Amino acid sequence: MSAEELADFLGVPLNTVYIWNHRRQGPRAHKVGRYLRYRWPEVEAWLEAQAVDRMV
Repeated sequence: MSAEELADFLGVPLNTVYIWNHRRQGPRAHKVGRYLRYRWPEVEAWLEAQAVDRMV
C-alpha cells in the first residue's frame, strides 16, 4: 500500500507516516523508485506490536 493509503487506514496525517519512516518508528517501508510502499503483513505485525495490555 502507499504512504497515503497507510495514513488513511491508520487515521493519521500523511506527514506522520513520513516522520515515522524517517525515524524508523512505524511499519517497515520499501522504496519503489521514489515512492514508499508498505506490505500488509508488516503493517499488521507492527500494529500487533503496538497493542497495549489492559488490566481486567
